Amino acid sequence: MPEENKALIRQYFTALSGRDKSDSIVNIFVKDEQLKQQIKLLEKAFPRYQMIIEDMLAEADRVVVRVTIRGIHKGEFLGIAPTSKKVTITGILIYQIINGKIVDHWMYFDTKGLMQQLRSILKNQKNLNLN
Repeated sequence: MPEENKALIRQYFTALSGRDKSDSIVNIFVKDEQLKQQIKLLEKAFPRYQMIIEDMLAEADRVVVRVTIRGIHKGEFLGIAPTSKKVTITGILIYQIINGKIVDHWMYFDTKGLMQQLRSILKNQKNLNLN
């Protein structure tokens, strides 16, 4: 079962990474409503964001992924207006899989690093506007 679950997560990442994350595609893999909402939030802020699997471990019904996410900030995110700049987010995702669907998840992202990137971009934009 762990190897099947890892294969499902690879398929999920391949289907979503760098592409539109439409409900019809997400629903193939995800039953967890909270995860669906988080995907929409990220997709709105960073359309067609790319997900790169750095490491993956599985045991029983859980799969752990160390991930890098890359995208372009084109929508508001945590109150920050779009900057149109590239960002990189690193994190750990834990998925619970039952009957071939993600039914629960836990995610931990380096939001501090992301916010530093966005603030740096905003600071540089302000400096350019002053010159």
